Amino acid sequence: MPIISPIGRRHPTVRLLIGGMYLLLICGGLTMIYPFALMLSGSTKSGVDVRDLALVPAYLRDDASLYQKYIEGLFNESLDQYRMAYGRDDRSFEYVPYPGPPHATIVADWQDFLVQADLPTYATVLGFVHTRISQTTPQLLRAFKSEMLNAFDRDFRAMNRALGTDFVNWNAFFVMPENYTSRLRRFTTDPFQEAYREFKARQSDAYAHVVSVAGFYRTIFLPSRWGRDVSEFNAAMGTSYPSYHAVPLPRTFPKGPAAKQEGWETFVRQILNTLWIRVDEMGLPAYHRYLEARYGNIDRVNQRYETEYKQFDDIRFLAPADLDGLRASDWDSFIQGWQDPETTEWHMAPATALRIHAPDFLFQDYLTDRYGSITALNEAWQSAYPDFAAIDMPQRTAHVAAFLDMRRALRWEFTTRNYKTVLDYLVFHGRGIRNTAIYCFLAVALALLVNPMAAYAMSRYRMASTYKILLFLLLTMAFPPIVTQIPVFLMLRDFNMLNTFSALVLPGMAHGYSIFLLKGFFDSLPRELYESAEIDGANEWTMFWQISMSLSKPILAVIALNAFTQAYSNFMFALLICQDEQMWTLMVWLYQLQMRSGQGVIYASLIIAAIPTFIIFFLCQQIILRGIVVPVEK
Repeated sequence: MPIISPIGRRHPTVRLLIGGMYLLLICGGLTMIYPFALMLSGSTKSGVDVRDLALVPAYLRDDASLYQKYIEGLFNESLDQYRMAYGRDDRSFEYVPYPGPPHATIVADWQDFLVQADLPTYATVLGFVHTRISQTTPQLLRAFKSEMLNAFDRDFRAMNRALGTDFVNWNAFFVMPENYTSRLRRFTTDPFQEAYREFKARQSDAYAHVVSVAGFYRTIFLPSRWGRDVSEFNAAMGTSYPSYHAVPLPRTFPKGPAAKQEGWETFVRQILNTLWIRVDEMGLPAYHRYLEARYGNIDRVNQRYETEYKQFDDIRFLAPADLDGLRASDWDSFIQGWQDPETTEWHMAPATALRIHAPDFLFQDYLTDRYGSITALNEAWQSAYPDFAAIDMPQRTAHVAAFLDMRRALRWEFTTRNYKTVLDYLVFHGRGIRNTAIYCFLAVALALLVNPMAAYAMSRYRMASTYKILLFLLLTMAFPPIVTQIPVFLMLRDFNMLNTFSALVLPGMAHGYSIFLLKGFFDSLPRELYESAEIDGANEWTMFWQISMSLSKPILAVIALNAFTQAYSNFMFALLICQDEQMWTLMVWLYQLQMRSGQGVIYASLIIAAIPTFIIFFLCQQIILRGIVVPVEK
């Protein structure tokens, strides 16, 4: 019978009361939904939008925000690489402005240049392979990893042997983006790098950018030499550039003030990677003298280089990328300068013979051949360049054009990549899923067997000490589980049960509160049922299983749900008892993932971890709700 009759509900005061109750319930529901929605939104975040607390991520509804995430991934979350390639001084990816519509002619010229120039593999840097801030697994790293999985039949040890790597497992697989602007980075030709370069060569230009030596000169070298403010540089050079990005990089040894020549020579000899340096033929005699001073005779050169030169004059310059080992070291010393320890004479490439051979200048040469005059180019590009030397590579414009064609794919990638990172991690820790499944199954099975049997015994036989036993069982709830973990660990260690499923399930097999609930439920069952069953010849097991257990499905569902939740979410106890990685459960592996992941991956892992509990509750809810009605009907 309802508390308020149908007639009473028509009264305005009662309606107002009921409306207020529903409003409070809605507000209470929102207090639960809002944090979950924030976590759901946060699971798609990266470094550029991690501070955005909107329930709907901005990149899903705003192209400008999506462009920021695209640029962040394109430059592998390196702001220096972005500044060098685009010639900009934006403080962070959050402040990257969304450019206007791309100029079709500029984009076409750039794409044609990339086809004709056939740039070497070290001239391009592939994006979406590294996330040092977001700490997730980006799109192209997943693709390259998938290729290696298929190539080596998921055996990372076979890959280590074949490619000379030392990954401890597939989750440790990573790639450092190639960026050979600084001399600190060496161009290597080991099998793993070659496999990566083959993969890189097959990717779209929309996922890569070309190395800008001029950008490296302006963004890194000049500020480090003259300070962040361009005024000191202008004072020394007698110029009036508004920023370092307006300073041109001379292709060869420049004319002008001594400070300019000294700065250029220092940049080329000591800072710039030798991949971008060429020495004209006029420097060949100096190279021969250098080798003769260093090795003494041609026989020692042939022995070290494994060559068959007849005399020093037979030696010719090779492309820097073709040099390795000792030859690469000697070439670097020739560029930088080497002092003969016996004569103290310095041997180095003549400054006037040095030349920078970089994509920046190749593109300027391409435009010169294509348009002939700067006037024709300005007319086609609708620009106002004073000469071809002032033109930078229009990568920003080309990337905007590519971005407009792939917005839908980018939104899907950014929405799912953190979840893919978590699932990929869990798949390659397959024993974690298996161990958790076994652990949860045993915990639920034992909870549904041991607790009902103990409660049935106390309910059926009405022992004199029943309430004392119940009081003792309930007293165990007064102590938090953390208090008993050390004694339990010592006991299991003495029994040699560590790193076993028995150690996981036995300490929690019986639960005082569950026995208390079950006894109360069993006591509510009519005694006549058992008397009738005894008259019909039923034994104790039959009465327990077919009467007590059959009529107790709602409370058993609650016990099963609690047992599953405790086993599934068990982290500290599982880590303490099972310190062998082969016995780690899902929660332990997720904790390891969260320790080296960004906020977006952490949120995604929490959401994925909550799904099994939600499914179990969804399956049990009808049985649990029925338990509310059954006592009323009885």
